[in-house]
Amino acid sequence: MLTLKYIQDNKDQVIERLKIKRFDAVQIVDEIINLDNQRKSTQVEVEALQAEMNSLSKEIGQLFKSGQMEEANKAKARTGELKEQIKELDTKLSETTTKLNEQLVQIPNVPNEIVPEGKGEEDNVEVKSGGEMPKLENAVPHWDLIKKYDIIDFELGTKITGAGFPIYKGKGARLQRALINFFLDEADKAGYGEVIPPLLVNEDSGFGTGQLPDKEGQMYHATADNLYLIPTAEVPVTNIFRDVILKASELPVKHCAYSACFRREAGSWGAHVRGLNRLHQFDKVEIVQVAHPSESYKILDQMVEHVQSLVEKLNLPWRLLRLCGGDISFTAALTYDFEVYSAAQERWLEVSSVSNFENYQANRLKLRFKEDGEKKAQLAHTLNGSALALPRIMAALLENNQCEEGIRIPEVLIPYTGFDIIK
Repeated sequence: MLTLKYIQDNKDQVIERLKIKRFDAVQIVDEIINLDNQRKSTQVEVEALQAEMNSLSKEIGQLFKSGQMEEANKAKARTGELKEQIKELDTKLSETTTKLNEQLVQIPNVPNEIVPEGKGEEDNVEVKSGGEMPKLENAVPHWDLIKKYDIIDFELGTKITGAGFPIYKGKGARLQRALINFFLDEADKAGYGEVIPPLLVNEDSGFGTGQLPDKEGQMYHATADNLYLIPTAEVPVTNIFRDVILKASELPVKHCAYSACFRREAGSWGAHVRGLNRLHQFDKVEIVQVAHPSESYKILDQMVEHVQSLVEKLNLPWRLLRLCGGDISFTAALTYDFEVYSAAQERWLEVSSVSNFENYQANRLKLRFKEDGEKKAQLAHTLNGSALALPRIMAALLENNQCEEGIRIPEVLIPYTGFDIIK
């Protein structure tokens, strides 16, 4: 969340920039500033009464010693009154602080200056593109290919669990595992330390990265234990650093993780979400960095280059989009999306988002660092990216590499699959 100091020092800028995210911040910013003023005023009252009570406590002892019983009893009665007043003010202070925090978490992150205006995905800006567009006649969509080659079974997944939970079979399972291992190996070469995180997180973790309370309806909730199935490995991996103070010399910290991801995707329907295009459970390799604020945008560019290298090694046509204000997430300051082209569907499929959250998540996580020799800690910056999400990568690979003999496997994956074609 935004810091109070940032909101107070940049009130007009916050209001103006959040218009880019189509968020009217005028009323809530004013309310936050008023609540903070109330909190400060109440705190001053409490401190003044406590100072008076401390002074009276010292005086009472002296009065009793000197035999001034009446004055001592009056002072004692006054301390009782002060205790009640302080108790009431403490309650008021707690209520004001709670209201203040409730308002703070409702404000999105302020978008970076280069985030373009726009209402939705149609207004995202293409930054660059690459790869050779496939030239196929009568290309078959992946939902038909998987039946033909018996490599993914949606019906069986529906029987066992429900729609959006496919079963990968035979060479389909091998290809899925090959992609995961390839992505993890590439992340390792780029200096990311691998972790295997839990697939469920508690409320504090969901709050720390901004999924709660913003995206509560999109997460699967295990109510008996009040745990949430992760929508992405970003959540547990970033929460490794919750309530942590790092040394500046330790930055950046780089982690990668493979995990299954779970999303309710409420309200999703239509041809654009058919087959592997949108699932309730899917696999993804995530890269996460904790960075020094002065380095985070250079690191964002490096993360974008890493994802670009993956789609290029898979020989997939790709394009990079800078998300507009109406499409960027609640917590991100700047996001780039990678899309790959689907030959059979004749459209672009999103396969990765790479984002800089600046100190927005770090403030919720209380993730800080100290410069060498400095006593005061400051908030770090957090970044993450999909490297990569598998379902639409799988869809594009199947569709773009189909031929009369079967489905060709990209050369870079053959050492992982052990075969070069699905027949």
